Amino acid sequence: MGFLRISPLLSILLLAPALGSQNSTTAPATTPPSGQTPAPPTTTMSVDVKVVTLPVTVRDKHGKIVTNLSKDDFVLEEDGKPEAIRYFNQETNLPLTVGLLVDTSMSERDNLDKERSASRTFLDQMITRPADRAFVIHFDHQVELLQDLTSDHGKLEKAVGEIDTTSAVENTPSSDQGSGGSHTRRGSGTLLYDAIFLACDELMKKQTGRKAIVVLTDGEDRGSQETLNSAIESAQRSETVVYTIYYGGHEDHDNSGFNNGGGRGGYPGGGYPGGRYPGGGYPGGGYPGGSRYPRQQENGPNGKKILQRIAQETGGRYFEVKKKDSVDDVYASIAEELRTQYMMGYTPPKDQSSGYHSIHLTTKNKDQTVQTREGYYSGQ
Repeated sequence: MGFLRISPLLSILLLAPALGSQNSTTAPATTPPSGQTPAPPTTTMSVDVKVVTLPVTVRDKHGKIVTNLSKDDFVLEEDGKPEAIRYFNQETNLPLTVGLLVDTSMSERDNLDKERSASRTFLDQMITRPADRAFVIHFDHQVELLQDLTSDHGKLEKAVGEIDTTSAVENTPSSDQGSGGSHTRRGSGTLLYDAIFLACDELMKKQTGRKAIVVLTDGEDRGSQETLNSAIESAQRSETVVYTIYYGGHEDHDNSGFNNGGGRGGYPGGGYPGGRYPGGGYPGGGYPGGSRYPRQQENGPNGKKILQRIAQETGGRYFEVKKKDSVDDVYASIAEELRTQYMMGYTPPKDQSSGYHSIHLTTKNKDQTVQTREGYYSGQ
């Protein structure tokens, strides 16, 4: 499994040999003998090197995390061609940015008390230093940022307490502001894809270090303006690992406002902020046939498959909350992964074309399973 986005993370300084340190014992510079060319002056040149970074988790055949590997234990390919791993460590001190996305549609109403309690514990465990930050989003017929990025445990706890099936801004005008604003986007139904897109494109894209979002939902999307593909792409471009937690148990859902996948509402003003899509919708005015949304929403029995795909293509992991595996247990597993990831990187070919590139990473031990991104996007 795996995925990524190319990012200029490294700047190399190429320095010509120094002329000598200047101190009390250094002989003064002398004029070169006649007939000799003076030495060229010292120059500094900055070179941008594009690096593809990979957060990696390795498990043995029993499912236990393997933490004693070196870069020589891995085999890496991009688009089917071998690549050399140039940067490698198991760094646990990098800043951690975590986003918590909770489905508060009516289908999840019976699960919220347990989700809130477990979420408080999880965020307390993950945000342990000032450099670590988290944000909280809930989504139903709209996507609302309850708490922007912060390391303040009090603010995070307050935001988790506001996670509810009755949205705090349900009867207020819609808004979609920059970081620090309300980040509210309204539509109809359950805006799962919009929530993932917003978290990655508006918040995670600007962050560095280890980045992950955790999504608690039954996997149904009803009314998002984004598609499943664009939600996954936004995570890949922002180098964000997505952990999905299936929390089902309800089969009947409110389908009001939909007809063959069509929907009412959408983003404020009928489109994205700043006119991302001219004309108030998708390029070309919508989907074939004139419908604003796809004719068939990916929901119902496919919810699990959708969440599995999101996790797999972004390098995360899919979980199901069951009687023997509570949401607390799931959060504990995610926390363990984030603390034991390998971080590795490589430089892609200079003549590489823009667009999507697949990544295949394995270990030389066939009994081990590698969890990382399946690809990344280069260029714009």
